[in-house]
Amino acid sequence: MAICAIIFSANCSRIEQNNDPIIGIWSQSGTEISNGSSKSTLRKEWIFNDVYLGRYHEINGNDITLQTDFKWYKEGDIYTIEYRGLENVPVDRLKIIESDQGTILEKIDGEYVAIRE
Repeated sequence: MAICAIIFSANCSRIEQNNDPIIGIWSQSGTEISNGSSKSTLRKEWIFNDVYLGRYHEINGNDITLQTDFKWYKEGDIYTIEYRGLENVPVDRLKIIESDQGTILEKIDGEYVAIRE
């Protein structure tokens, strides 16, 4: 009877595997000029996991200047990202596009957001 209970509980506790194409690391990099001559690299990074959560970072040079968690969900081919702990940050609505540069995330209005790493 104990064996049956173990088998039953093991079968009920399996978590469905999420193989969504957004899962992974996406980034955007650019160079920022400050004080007229000094340059620094600004990197934005989204890390999507399979339980509809993620982490967002902004890295200026070697310093993390912003870090927060987010939740995400998908409706059709549109992904919605809701950032936690950031006031006045709008919800992002994105889609995945295949291009010559690779797989990219863009806003539904066509604005580039990030590329898959």
